[in-house]
Amino acid sequence: MNEPIQPENLNTHPVGHRSSAVVAAPSIVNLFGLEISNISVHEAIHWIAKCALLRQKTLLNFVNAHCINVASKDVDYYRVLRTSTRLFPDGSGISKAMQLRGMQLRENLNGTDLFPPLCELAAIHGLSIYLLGAAPGVAAQAATNMQQRYPNLHIAGSRDGFFSAAEEAQVITDINRSGADILLVAMGVPRQEKWLADNLDKLHTSVNMGVGGLFDFFAEKVSRAPLWLRSVGMEWTWRLLQEPRRMWRRYLLGNPAFMARAWRDARSWRRRANPATALQSRPFLAKYRRIQLRSSARAVRLAKRILDIAVSASALLVTSPLFAATALAIRVESAGPVFFSQTRVGLHGRVFRFWKFRSMYSDAEARKAELVEQNEMDGGVLFKIKQDPRITRVGRFIRRFSIDELPQLWNVLRGDMSLVGPRPALPNEVAQYTLSERRRLLAQPGITCTWQVSGRSEIPFEKQVLMDMEYIHSAHLATDIKLLLKTVPAVFYGRGAY
Repeated sequence: MNEPIQPENLNTHPVGHRSSAVVAAPSIVNLFGLEISNISVHEAIHWIAKCALLRQKTLLNFVNAHCINVASKDVDYYRVLRTSTRLFPDGSGISKAMQLRGMQLRENLNGTDLFPPLCELAAIHGLSIYLLGAAPGVAAQAATNMQQRYPNLHIAGSRDGFFSAAEEAQVITDINRSGADILLVAMGVPRQEKWLADNLDKLHTSVNMGVGGLFDFFAEKVSRAPLWLRSVGMEWTWRLLQEPRRMWRRYLLGNPAFMARAWRDARSWRRRANPATALQSRPFLAKYRRIQLRSSARAVRLAKRILDIAVSASALLVTSPLFAATALAIRVESAGPVFFSQTRVGLHGRVFRFWKFRSMYSDAEARKAELVEQNEMDGGVLFKIKQDPRITRVGRFIRRFSIDELPQLWNVLRGDMSLVGPRPALPNEVAQYTLSERRRLLAQPGITCTWQVSGRSEIPFEKQVLMDMEYIHSAHLATDIKLLLKTVPAVFYGRGAY
């Protein structure tokens, strides 16, 4: 272990960025959504020492079957594991999980095996270690035993893990005053990992590691399994025999639970890696999936239609007094029909008669040609002017609060439109669509949509198309309900309504 380390040749990156580890890893594997280092003991020890020599803030944790079981139920602990600088594989469970993926674990990197060579290398390079955790006296005894084995080893300090929240600040102060380069914390999973993550910014130590029951072994409070038992991946049976009351649940219930999770993780990984092959190899499953997708799509369409009928019918009934008042105001201000209709393009290019309250003078269409050059919408597909002279005073008011759109509830009830969907376009606008823009016609047009509640006419046409396509690809009844709820304040504030 006396190979000299040259830290100046090392590329460093900030802690917490798993994709850019502090030191380039020979191999990283992804298990259970966690990036785990698949390296040798030699590489692991030298990586730790290099980080300490570089004074690079590092959070290192170990993961075994028990850790994965705990993380599956503890979101905060899982988040800590995901944001650790490195994760080392500990135990036969991780090895078996990798085998289910068709991979091989290079070496088991448990803390108990890493501690002696780490102490040896620390002694060679003058790195100091602080031991925090375990029962009173255990950390100090472990420190004494390792200093006897490695006379040049500098143990900066030690203390037990039985301290209160009020004492925590003093514990951190003591660690920092010790000048330790490496901090080992033995408080058990997941307390030690959470404690380190919560206090990482306060600690001056470079390498910070959660090490579980490591101090008990080196204080000779607990004996390790024979080498032959460890070599076949059955060390857990030794721990179970030593502490059956404390360990039976972890191993007898936890091991089968972990293997079930490992099997599901491997199956999910295979499907993501090659979904087409996975389905082709199981024709019955592929057929079931196709039927399931078609049924799901039909169910969504049916639910959407039921919502459209229920809401539009109720809204027509409730707003009937407003219909009458609006019709009267339109007739009093200007001559012409109360309602305005146009041919619009709907689902798959089907045309239909589109209804609105008339908000312009009767000769508005004839006067449009005179105003084309004043169009304020980019791209030339849509025609909009903020101060359009063709709009009546009543028309300006009903546009401001979208009252002019209410007759489209009849279009929804008829099935020409939906409550939520891309706004229906004029045939001459559709004629100018690019092939990509024509994808808007893949959905039933609606009274409101994503861009209607996000700024309406203030949003450029190209962005309107993008927002419509996002809606089409993620359409769901819950999405429709959210957009309908957002429409109420959008109508009230009237942003982009002209």
